[in-house]
Amino acid sequence: MPADSPLAKLLKSQRTWVGPSAKERLRILQKAKTVAIVGASPNPTRSSYFVATYLQQSSDYELFFVNPMVDEILGQKTYPDLASLPVVPDIVDVFRKASDIPSVIDEAIAIGAKTVWVQLGIWNQDAAIYGESKGLTIVMDRCIKIEHARFHGGLHLLGFDTGVITSRKTVR
Repeated sequence: MPADSPLAKLLKSQRTWVGPSAKERLRILQKAKTVAIVGASPNPTRSSYFVATYLQQSSDYELFFVNPMVDEILGQKTYPDLASLPVVPDIVDVFRKASDIPSVIDEAIAIGAKTVWVQLGIWNQDAAIYGESKGLTIVMDRCIKIEHARFHGGLHLLGFDTGVITSRKTVR
């Protein structure tokens, strides 16, 4: 959508909450050891599957998949909810509709998670403000895969593949 389109201007005017800066998002990704993907899907055409595949192959994160409808995703056991996880994840990555975000935030608070990362295209300003008031770090409307790749040399600042092949060791 063009930034100068009427819809883009309307959406931007309704957004007053500002999440962590790029440096703060980098720190979140660097400090994290575990990521729970809420709304993970076994369907290869879904973005959560693509992100999970990327994180399995390109990061050292221990991944946990949260989906009460299936038993396994990418060869790993799934969990029905955050409370069922064997660990408290450093990042709760959310692939759910905007109206579901408050309940995910409540679950994250209940288990003691510190960061809720809401995927690209999903925005719930009230939930973000509420989560921050409860001590959570909230990242919203950002793809963890794009951010990880961008900070580790795989993407241009705008999110495009740079095509650069390097022997430089990446930061994980």
